[in-house]
Amino acid sequence: MAGDELTRTALFQNHVEAGAKLVDFHGYELPIWYTSLQDEHLKCRSAAGLFDVSHMGFFRFSGEGVLEWLNGIGTQNFLNIPVGRCGYTHFLDNDGFIIDDMIFAVESESSVLGVPNATMIGTMFNWFADLLPNDDSIKLENLSNETSILALQGPATPAILSDVLGVDNVPGRFKCQIISENVHGISGWIQGTGYTGERGVEIFVSNTDAPILWDALLNVGVDHGVIPVGLGARDTLRLEKGYLLSGQDFLWPGLGISPDAELPEGYLSRDTAETAVPFGISLGHDFIGRARVESSFENGARWHGLLTLDRGPSPRPGHEVLSSEDDDSKLIGYVTSGGPAPSLGRSGIAMAYLEGVEIGDELWIQASARRRVKVKVVKLPFV
Repeated sequence: MAGDELTRTALFQNHVEAGAKLVDFHGYELPIWYTSLQDEHLKCRSAAGLFDVSHMGFFRFSGEGVLEWLNGIGTQNFLNIPVGRCGYTHFLDNDGFIIDDMIFAVESESSVLGVPNATMIGTMFNWFADLLPNDDSIKLENLSNETSILALQGPATPAILSDVLGVDNVPGRFKCQIISENVHGISGWIQGTGYTGERGVEIFVSNTDAPILWDALLNVGVDHGVIPVGLGARDTLRLEKGYLLSGQDFLWPGLGISPDAELPEGYLSRDTAETAVPFGISLGHDFIGRARVESSFENGARWHGLLTLDRGPSPRPGHEVLSSEDDDSKLIGYVTSGGPAPSLGRSGIAMAYLEGVEIGDELWIQASARRRVKVKVVKLPFV
């Protein structure tokens, strides 16, 4: 169903009835907030928030040897992930630049499920398709259009899930399973993943079942404090945890597009080592783009967290990071993600690719034409 050429998810009417502020998000009509970004962010940290993330993709890779095949493509060692567990990986091009990052779930020894980012569904499908074995031993399916994805995040998640779908459908962190029999007759897939850093799950169901599950989670979960949450808080929640955002913190040069922020050409063309994500890579196997990653581990920029020490404008993508407050200070990087952190009393936080810095170093961000804000390099996550 579409309106004004925007794609609407199966939960569009639920958002309208909840009073959501709807926006154009990369061609999808989705809630940016329902009440306020601040309230929704803090509620997700303290109780629970329910997100519609059906704009994300959903792939199935299947066939004998599928884990070995993926192992040669992704930075993660798929052979180390047992059945019933999820993992995180990057997929690099032949030059070692990140095309996309992806959470994947090992459904069985011959089936893996993956969640590409919304704007990269077509790109990633074509990338994988071009790499399929010539003997048709591996099958690639795009289940995105027929699947709705609900993300329930926050410390109250296990209690809410137990009440709605039953205790047998409460997976642990980075565990996954087929949804077992429940009173609502909901079927699908559930995994203990999310984009907030909180205890939570992502639930993959048919478009028909999505409104039923959405209403059940909100109605039954009201006693646990659950509320619907929009994309605004989704972004601040992930930023506080230091999670990469595809297209903003890295951008595949193969797309031939420029970032939204004013950055030097090619600034967001990055590899896994530069993003400093320790749990998404294993050098114990060979994979496409490995040579650049190995080189970057030896020398290169790193994605660092910056916490403001002064009051002033919040850091924003494209802001310069400088070595000092002096007029002759050295430009050492640019902010890729930044803004006020609701969990830290709205103190400014940012992420930037920097060279030659260490935790505890004090730097400056050019937060406006006339104002530089003092920041400190900090260990992630921010909260």
